[in-house]
Amino acid sequence: MRLPAPATRASVDPPDSASVPPETAALETSLYLPVKRFLEQRGFEVKGEVCGCDLVALRSDGDPIVVIGELKLSFNLDLLLQAVDRTAACDEVWLAVKGSVRGRGREQDPRVKKLCRLLGFGLIGVWPRGGVEVLVEPAPWRPRRNLTRRSRLVTEHRRRQGDPALGGSSRAPIMTAYRQRSLACAASLVAGPRATREVKVTVPDAPAILLRNVYGWFERVERGVYGLTEHGRAALVRWPPAAP
Repeated sequence: MRLPAPATRASVDPPDSASVPPETAALETSLYLPVKRFLEQRGFEVKGEVCGCDLVALRSDGDPIVVIGELKLSFNLDLLLQAVDRTAACDEVWLAVKGSVRGRGREQDPRVKKLCRLLGFGLIGVWPRGGVEVLVEPAPWRPRRNLTRRSRLVTEHRRRQGDPALGGSSRAPIMTAYRQRSLACAASLVAGPRATREVKVTVPDAPAILLRNVYGWFERVERGVYGLTEHGRAALVRWPPAAP
C-alpha cells in the first residue's frame, strides 16, 4: 500500500522555532523530528527506536500499515543494508539523510535515486532548518514478509507509552515497553515490599517481571513478596515516574 502523495518541500518546512538545535545538528537524532512530522502529516503515529529500527510509523485503519524509517547523516552502504534487512517486516521503508546545502551530496546522485527505486525504498533529504524533501517515493515492490518480525514491531509500538526514545539513539539504554513496565513495578515498591498480587493491579504482567528481574531492580523478600534494590532506586532517579 502506498503512502498518500507527499507534499512539496515548502509545505513541510517547520517555523523558525522548530529548527534543529545546534548541539544536535551533527547527530542522526537531529533528523528524527523532521521525519516524524513528515509522516504524522500523512496520518501516521510515529515512535523512535522500536525493535532496532530508528523509527516505526503505524496507521491503523483495520490491518495496520507499517512504515520503517532509517536515519543517517549521509547515504552509505550501512544505511542501504539496514533498509534491506527491514523490508520483510513492513510495508514501506523510508531512508532519511542530511541534505547537502550545495546539492552535491550523494543523496542527489541519480544513481543513488535509481538504486532506491529499484529496491522500492523512499528517500528523504532533511535540511538544516528541519525541512524535508522527498527525493524518491517508495515503489510497490514487496519481498516475502516476515510475519513474526512484523508482529513484534506492532506489539512493541502499541505497548510503549508515549514516544520516549529519540530515533537514531545508540549510546543510551532504549526505553522499551518492557522497561516502562519494569519501572512501573519499581515505582509501586518505593514505599516498601509488596505482594505481587498488589503490584499486578497496575502492571498486569508484574509477577513475570518481578520473577525474571532482568535489570536487577527487585529482590524477593519472601514467597510472593518483592522489594526494591539500590539499582531499582537508582533507576527511578534516572527515569522518574511521570506526574499523574
